[in-house]
Amino acid sequence: MTNTLTRRQRLGRFGEDLAVRHLENAGFVVLERNWRSRSGELDIVATDRTMLLVCEVKTRAGASTGPPEAAVTEEKAYRIRRLAHEWLTEHRMDWTPIRFDVIAVHAPPGRQPRLKHIEGAF
Repeated sequence: MTNTLTRRQRLGRFGEDLAVRHLENAGFVVLERNWRSRSGELDIVATDRTMLLVCEVKTRAGASTGPPEAAVTEEKAYRIRRLAHEWLTEHRMDWTPIRFDVIAVHAPPGRQPRLKHIEGAF
């Protein structure tokens, strides 16, 4: 069995690394990265000590599939909210303010990546 990541996985990890640095520079502390349950995965769970932030990261190298944030459909947002509830239950957090953000990363080969942080996306 090999440990080689696919091109798509490397691109996704690159985007998540940029998103984590962006959030940390904005004063957030990342609590979890790629948290998984049987229901799915949360890309980033963070806090600024006043609220919990659940952040979906979408990274694209080209524009043929549209902007990265367009991949976060209503169905995807619903799944992320459900997963956030699972995360809160697992971590025994009864109530905390929570915000759902999307960080869209456009990373064309050989060019500077662009990051778009959409606060309160859903």
